[in-house]
Amino acid sequence: MNIHEHQAKDILREFGAPVSNGIVIHKIDEISKKINKLNSKEFVLKAQIHAGGRGKAGGVKLIKDIAKLEQEAKQMMGKILITHQTGPQGKQVKRLYIEEASDIEKELYLSCLIDRESSKIAFISSTEGGMDIEKVAAETPTKIITNKIDLKEDGPSIQEIDKIISVFQLNDEQKKTASDVIKSLYQIIIKKDASLIEINPLIITKSNELICLDAKMNFDDNAIFRRPEILKLRDLNEEEPAEIEASKHDLAYIKLDGSIGCMVNGAGLAMATMDIIKLYGKEPANFLDVGGGASKEKVAAAFKLILSDKNVKGILINIFGGIMRCDVLAQGVVDAAKEINLSVPLVVRLAGTNFKEGKEILDKSKLKILSASDLNDAAKKIVEAIK
Repeated sequence: MNIHEHQAKDILREFGAPVSNGIVIHKIDEISKKINKLNSKEFVLKAQIHAGGRGKAGGVKLIKDIAKLEQEAKQMMGKILITHQTGPQGKQVKRLYIEEASDIEKELYLSCLIDRESSKIAFISSTEGGMDIEKVAAETPTKIITNKIDLKEDGPSIQEIDKIISVFQLNDEQKKTASDVIKSLYQIIIKKDASLIEINPLIITKSNELICLDAKMNFDDNAIFRRPEILKLRDLNEEEPAEIEASKHDLAYIKLDGSIGCMVNGAGLAMATMDIIKLYGKEPANFLDVGGGASKEKVAAAFKLILSDKNVKGILINIFGGIMRCDVLAQGVVDAAKEINLSVPLVVRLAGTNFKEGKEILDKSKLKILSASDLNDAAKKIVEAIK
C-alpha cells in the first residue's frame, strides 16, 4: 500500500526525522485558514499523487509571492498529471501540499527497504539526489552504495550507520542528524511494517541543516491487518478501481495494458501464463491469481473482474488443480459467463483435481469455450481466436 508524501512526512516527524513544515489542503479556501502555520515568505506547492516525476509534469512549483500561491493552487488542483509512472491516462490531483521553501546547497539520496533475497534490511545511499535512482543505477552505478544489515532489536550499529552515510561527506553535526534519520527509517520499517522508504532528495541547506525534502513510503499489504493506523491513510482515489474490487474478494489482481485476460491459480503459474502469451505475440491484460482454494463465488468475481476491462479481447483460464478443484472453477466460470453474456473468446486449460468433472461442466454449458490440452496449446488458441 502506498501513501502520500505529506502522510509519509508525518510518520518521519513522529519518529524524529527532520522534515520541513507543511500543510495539506483538499479545497482552495483552506489555504487562507492554514497558511499562518508556516513561517516562510517562499513556499513549495506540491501535487499529491502516488507517482514519481511530478516536477517534470508541472506538479511541483516554487512560489515566492504569497499572493500568487492561491492562483497557482487553483490551476494545480484538479489537473491531470502525466508522468513516467502514471501511464498515458495520468492521475488527477485531489490534494495539495504546501511547505516552507528550503535553501538547498546539496541534494542526496537515501532509501531503506526489505531485501527478501538476503532476509536483511538494505540501505541505499547516493550523492545523486533529486534524480531517478533507476537512471543513476543504469548510467553511474558506482555512485550508489548499498549496505545490508541484520534484523535486530536495537537497530543498526554506529559502524553500520557510518558505512551508510560515508558517501555523503558530512560534518560532525550533520552526521549526528543523519544517524538519527537512519535510526528513524529502521524503526518505521520494523514498527509500521513498511517495505520501502525513499528520501529523495535528502538535502543539506545553505545553513548546513539536513532535511528530508521528499518522502515516499510503501507498506506490506499482508501486514495491514495489524496496522489500522496505516490503513486509515489509504487513498482509494489513487488506486485502480478494478484492483480495489479485487481486494474485496481477496484476489491478487494487477491491471496491465494487454488484450488477453488471464485467470490462473498460483503466482508462478500466472507469471508463466503471461510469459507464454507474450511469446506468441500478444500482451496480457492482467495478472490474476485466484488462489489455491477459491470458491465458486470467488471464481465468478474474478471472471467478472477480467471482463470489466474494455481492452480484453479474449480470456485464457489456466488452472492446475491441487487444493483448487477444477469442477468448482468450471461452475464459477459458467455461472459468471451466463450472467454477463460472454461475448469474447474463452480458452480453458484444466489439469489436476477433478479436471474431468470440470471439463464436463464446461462442455454441457453450451458456451463457446475452447478446450486446451496444455499451456502451449492454450496460448496458441487464445492468440489465434482474437485475431
